[in-house]
Amino acid sequence: MTQPLLSVTGVSKTFRTAGREVRAVDNVSFDVAEGESLAIVGESGSGKSTIANMILGIYPQSSGSILFKGAELPARRELKHRRSIQLVQQNPLSSLNPKRSVGASLRLALDVHGIGERLGRAARTGELLQEVGLPADFRSRPPSALSGGQRQRVAIARALACESELVVLDEPTSALDVLVQARVLKLLNELRRKRGLTYIFITHDLSVVRNIADRVAVFEKGRLVEIDRTAAIFENPKHPYTRRLIGAVPVVTAEEAALRGRFLERSEQSA
Repeated sequence: MTQPLLSVTGVSKTFRTAGREVRAVDNVSFDVAEGESLAIVGESGSGKSTIANMILGIYPQSSGSILFKGAELPARRELKHRRSIQLVQQNPLSSLNPKRSVGASLRLALDVHGIGERLGRAARTGELLQEVGLPADFRSRPPSALSGGQRQRVAIARALACESELVVLDEPTSALDVLVQARVLKLLNELRRKRGLTYIFITHDLSVVRNIADRVAVFEKGRLVEIDRTAAIFENPKHPYTRRLIGAVPVVTAEEAALRGRFLERSEQSA
């Protein structure tokens, strides 16, 4: 049996706030295969961002283990771990230093991780921009001179610069309009095929999941309530919460409307 790229086993996270303990993630376990795209979905407060932050090493887990390529990730991530596991944030403007040019932000990732020859790194930043569909001369522009979609492409290029294996995408399209969102999702799928990347895609929006995920993990109040292939989640969701989420997805066709009605009816019966 092939070893998972990432394995999360019995992971919990408890925060202490206002004199009381709040369990944000409760005994969660799942694997992510190499080359897979796993979507983690749920409403605000479901624990999806907390689990992402534990995978990235931003928060240490309170209990349980997180293994990457068969080895347990330490609480304090080493440089090699930060290179292998990269984050693309929701708001690319806040994630890019406004005082640095686009090229300087990309160059920083290359310098920190010692990637490539020093004299060739400037040219490499142009190649990275072209790989995400932007002209190489965007290197000289500040982030404020770019559109939202262009800034998100730069953020993706920065993750690629590190030659990462696992990319955690935290609501990467939620700040974009529908047309730009579709273009970014298409780019992510192309890069995954080309580079053999593995994605963990965090979102509250099930409408984007079909276009990016092989499997879907549904979180409710810190618990993993359902995980299955994307088609199975949409066609035959098992958990009432999953059915309610799908029932709230905007519909376009009569077939989708009928499907949503069926799920809402089943949710009401199980309530």
